[in-house]
Amino acid sequence: MIRISFVVVFFFFLLFPVKADEKIKIIENFKKIENLSFSFNQTVNGKTDRGSCKIQYPKKIYCSYKLRNNKILVSNGKSLVIKNNKNNQYYYYPLKSTPFELLLDKSFILNEIKKSEINSVNDKYNYFLIKNSNYEINIFFDKNSHNLIGWQTEDIYQNLIVTFIFDLEINSYINKKLFILPSRN
Repeated sequence: MIRISFVVVFFFFLLFPVKADEKIKIIENFKKIENLSFSFNQTVNGKTDRGSCKIQYPKKIYCSYKLRNNKILVSNGKSLVIKNNKNNQYYYYPLKSTPFELLLDKSFILNEIKKSEINSVNDKYNYFLIKNSNYEINIFFDKNSHNLIGWQTEDIYQNLIVTFIFDLEINSYINKKLFILPSRN
């Protein structure tokens, strides 16, 4: 019995530093990011869409969706606009009423990662569960590169949204005009 306890404790102490080391690498890697450009696949209630995004920290995003409704999503750091190009409709939201308020706040994410437990999926991805009073977000990182690879959250209508990102570029040039909110014509 003592041998079994010793083996369990020994493996626990071996595993803990590895997870702590991975967490530190994710934090250090994420600290260096000023902006991101990427392609994405996004699933909302079983329906998948594709597109590309640019994020400029803090709190700015521009996404162009390719499939359903051919929409764009833009945040200037205070407001979020979704323009449906199929029917020329605009949807305006205060950024703080959406999960993007947290997802686009690098300082908030870093602070939450520091406080959160690191979790693994299929020994391929690490993720952190981030909660605040309004939202619960899982943020995923690649286990090898320690780069952001996606997130899972609910939208303002309580639809489950899973976003997987790829073709990631870090700290490349982004035209600041992208983050100007579209106006109604």
